[in-house]
Amino acid sequence: MGISRDSPYTHIAWTQALDLNLGLLSDFNGDAVHAFGVDQEFRGFRDVARRSTFLIDGEGIVRAALSYGNSELPDIDELLAACRALRSTGPSE
Repeated sequence: MGISRDSPYTHIAWTQALDLNLGLLSDFNGDAVHAFGVDQEFRGFRDVARRSTFLIDGEGIVRAALSYGNSELPDIDELLAACRALRSTGPSE
């Protein structure tokens, strides 16, 4: 699942343009940005989310939190491996 400050309408466009098969949630008001502590000022705008990834297990426990620079992209292979590892360990150890 992806979350961004974009509007729900923008998410629909991205989902269609990129043929995504995952859900996108809109944090239009910035509630999640603040709850996860990833807010920053960027190019004069406040409350912009830092690029971040959170791996959350089936019980809602955050198992990993990764943050990236504004010009960095996550390593998708690394994230998929971490997801597979999380899946194989099952519920809370």
